[in-house]
Amino acid sequence: MNRFFITGLFCLLLSCTSDSAVRLPKGIWRAVLQTRGGELPFGLDVVPNADSLTYTVYALNGAERLRMDTATVSGDTLRIPMRLFESEIVAKIEKNGLRGLWRRRRTGNTYTELPFTAQPGLRYRFEPDGKSPTGDVSGKWSTVFRSENDSTQAVGVFSQKGNKLTGTFLTPTGDYRYLEGNVFGDSLMLSCFDGTHVYLFKARRQPDNTLSGAFWSGATGYETWTARLNPDAELPDATKLTYLKPGYKTIDFQFPDVNGKPVSLKDDRFTNKVVVVQILGSWCPNCMDETNFLSPWYKKNKDRGVEIVGLAYEKSADLAESGPKIQRMVDRFAIDYPVLLAGTNDKAAASKTLPMLNRIIGFPTTIFIDRRGNVREIHTGFSGPGTGKYYDEFVEDFNRLIDKLLSEKM
Repeated sequence: MNRFFITGLFCLLLSCTSDSAVRLPKGIWRAVLQTRGGELPFGLDVVPNADSLTYTVYALNGAERLRMDTATVSGDTLRIPMRLFESEIVAKIEKNGLRGLWRRRRTGNTYTELPFTAQPGLRYRFEPDGKSPTGDVSGKWSTVFRSENDSTQAVGVFSQKGNKLTGTFLTPTGDYRYLEGNVFGDSLMLSCFDGTHVYLFKARRQPDNTLSGAFWSGATGYETWTARLNPDAELPDATKLTYLKPGYKTIDFQFPDVNGKPVSLKDDRFTNKVVVVQILGSWCPNCMDETNFLSPWYKKNKDRGVEIVGLAYEKSADLAESGPKIQRMVDRFAIDYPVLLAGTNDKAAASKTLPMLNRIIGFPTTIFIDRRGNVREIHTGFSGPGTGKYYDEFVEDFNRLIDKLLSEKM
């Protein structure tokens, strides 16, 4: 299906405005995006709202139920938006299910688009092929992803029950969130869709018990990957990747909030406080996971003498363009701390906005500052709840460090 056909289909879907909306069957649906790597399946849970006109829809990946924005039906056309990531599903309600497309805005009027279908009542992930697993891939795997010009070290963490597989990949700059799939024979398949991540992994177990496969992301991303079972697999120390340049003990900045008001670490609200600086982007799912932790944490702990400030690096440094995106994130996660527009999400450009750091290599990056204003730790990346014990360890380390900094006297 080429781009012109998809765009035409989208226009046709939007033009459908009959007076009586078709009702959408509630419950679990099996959804599929057609990618260069083949079918990318994920789950949807459709819940009619009390107004009988709209729906609450959840994307299902492993243990995650990710609420999307309120879905609406106009005539026989369903729209499921995910405004935080500037994406949406638009589909025609047919006799046997849904047919349409998923699209995500890139820049200007350009979009990433993929064909979408869904059927109600189906709970399997990948199509069963009748083959039982020839082995169990549960455990930790030393993994290398390779693109045309680069390679990335990762740790695969898998849990297999029968032919069902869940897990994720941890990298130095974050994790691949919740992955779900199946093992058939000597082959495994994993997928994820959360409104912006469109991930499809396939691999085959080799005679030497290593894994060798491919990874497709979005409409065009492609990498190969290999993995070796290794219970001692570890990533580089996340607190050693970004650091202060020699001669610096503090950081300083002044950036505008969504209303254009300049905010600085010199402001009274931060004076003599332990401060957490969250480097993030509204487009970033790992940042979403960290924010989902930090926002309620701040509500419970702000009276202890701790502050958080978010530095958002967006696709545009224009406040008129990026301010509303930041506000949508603030609203979705009920953020009480200030979130500022700090620049663009180009890592080299972002690094220049905080010249006291050696570099910014990942979103999110979290900076911990003591009561005297000195930087005590910088943590690159975030291991979200999809990583299981690694998330639990992060939470423990986070609280332990904050408690230590709060206990120190001026």
